Amino acid sequence: MRHGKYPFIIGFLVVPVALYAIFVVWAYIQAFYLSVYEWSGLGPVENFVGLGNFRKMWDDTLFWQSIKHNVFLLIFLPIITVILALIFAFLLNVGGGQKGGVTRGVWGSKVYRIIFFFPQLLALAIVAVIFGRVFGPDKSGMINGLFPESWQPWLFLADERYAMGCILVVLVWQAVGFYVVLFSAGMGNIPTEVYEAAAIDGASRMTLFFRITIPLLWNTVQVAWVYLGIAAFDAFALVNIMTVDRGGPDGATSVLSLMIYRNAFEFSQAGYASALGVVLFFLTLTFAWVTLSATRRESVEA
Repeated sequence: MRHGKYPFIIGFLVVPVALYAIFVVWAYIQAFYLSVYEWSGLGPVENFVGLGNFRKMWDDTLFWQSIKHNVFLLIFLPIITVILALIFAFLLNVGGGQKGGVTRGVWGSKVYRIIFFFPQLLALAIVAVIFGRVFGPDKSGMINGLFPESWQPWLFLADERYAMGCILVVLVWQAVGFYVVLFSAGMGNIPTEVYEAAAIDGASRMTLFFRITIPLLWNTVQVAWVYLGIAAFDAFALVNIMTVDRGGPDGATSVLSLMIYRNAFEFSQAGYASALGVVLFFLTLTFAWVTLSATRRESVEA
């Protein structure tokens, strides 16, 4: 600090900012640059096509299928995960009522926290492999294996009608534990006196949940919604590992992130993959901006 405050701060920031600029900002710039070229991913970048990749995207049926699937996840993943996580966190922190003048969670809440958080300890690829067997469309599948041989097995991931539902179930199962812990931490910062005063006034648990917990956790819920929306625009690992023919059957589980990967590394269409990445970038940015704007409200303090 003897050379001044600002040299000290700059000395700590220069390395991480440089790494971020090289591996994040520069990667975005390259994606925008490559999106206007027809490029295989190898050799010089020479064939400028302007908006050709985006016109190709407009006419690509699989692209619109993937958009529809991402929107499906964008609608249901945040809603289901946030609702479940709020309910579980409320039960673990407040659901046990008052005992000795102290607001408590349900019996065994400390153990339940560990159980809920357990899926976060598993790599997403491992989760995908496990649930690939759980939803196996034949008798080797865990669910179908519970029924007698005469039972007609459910197709699950092999059925276009249910495949995206299976992906959604796994995403919720994998994510909900983290948000239970996140909301529990938020509820831990709410003074117990607030709950105790409301309970003395005769407030029911439903009233405590809707009139106290949610308003005081609103900023945390807002952030969780944005994170889950971004996750809904991804889902690459699950779809790539779990599904039939990676995005099948017949494109029924294809998502934008999988399209980007396959076009870049399997179909040698890196320019087109970059254009898809640009679209995904703006979709994610737009979602985050709209969500934060629509859910902005005055802070409520305990």
